[in-house]
Amino acid sequence: MSEIIMPAACDDNTDISQAETLLSVRNLAVHFRVSHGAWPWQKSTLHAVNGVSFDVRRGETLGLVGESGCGKSTLARALIGLAPVATGSVSWRGEETVAGAGRKLGTLRRDVQMIFQDPLASLDPRMSIGEIVAEPLRTHAPHLGRAEVERRVSTMLERVGLNAQHAARRAHEFSGGQCQRVGIARALIGEPGLVICDEPVSALDVSIQAQIVNLLRDLQRERSLSLLFVAHDLAVVKTISHRVMVMYLGRVMEIGDCRAVYDGARHPYTRALLDAVPVPDPALARLRRGAPLSGEIPSPLNPPSGCAFRTRCPYATDSCAARTPPLLRADSGQPLAACWHPRESGAPPTD
Repeated sequence: MSEIIMPAACDDNTDISQAETLLSVRNLAVHFRVSHGAWPWQKSTLHAVNGVSFDVRRGETLGLVGESGCGKSTLARALIGLAPVATGSVSWRGEETVAGAGRKLGTLRRDVQMIFQDPLASLDPRMSIGEIVAEPLRTHAPHLGRAEVERRVSTMLERVGLNAQHAARRAHEFSGGQCQRVGIARALIGEPGLVICDEPVSALDVSIQAQIVNLLRDLQRERSLSLLFVAHDLAVVKTISHRVMVMYLGRVMEIGDCRAVYDGARHPYTRALLDAVPVPDPALARLRRGAPLSGEIPSPLNPPSGCAFRTRCPYATDSCAARTPPLLRADSGQPLAACWHPRESGAPPTD
């Protein structure tokens, strides 16, 4: 991962704590009714996202990590109306959007854009690259003339590392990295305030991942852009994120400043994820003390009582099954952790 690890956002001295809060999410829940049992009319509730709360400030990157099935992508889609919200609120610049319609919903769709995980599948094969990138302008800025739209499309294609001649081609003529650049161009052409990146580099080679991550960081600095960056790779998240939020089975396990989470994670699940990051030096890898996670993620159709992580946690006690732990911070500067037995000040958790 050496090609990706530049001076990380963790080490960025820019103070964003006083920046404007653009996105505010409170107690968001996403549930699905799915068939469960021998008969199709036997349905159960799948708890995909449960009571998630967080803020995203202007110019900030919030990294969202967790195992497959933890609800990361569902949460990302719910923020822009692509997944149904059961309860909770989503506010964009102080205005509620979940219950909004008309102008409010149109503003959200203009100001919040998404980069999807599969770069090729997210591009319409019937449309040219120029038409794909221009589509947000034709939807949200219909007053622009054809010449101005073409000029903006050419400028944006060049900014993401393509060229104006590519506008006439179709998506199948490009590599995965080039298709992802097209997706970035489409997301940024309308000058949004927030871009949700749903695992934008997971399907790309390591060297291409570095190019895409560096491109996103450059564009963020140029435009004071906010990013919600969903990923499995904690090395990539560390490179680009100012804060990190860790999810498990639809709940937030830990959230805090990037450096605080990576250097002093308090939740056992976060520490297990960090211990699972590959280390290129075999000698350093042997010095690791953490044991890999055992067991499987419980079904979201029947989540465990209390702490969602207790069935795989080596420190679980009876209190973990009795009550759901809230997100709490022990000392200033430490991450918020939803755990009854968090690690404090670098010490191991108590039983």
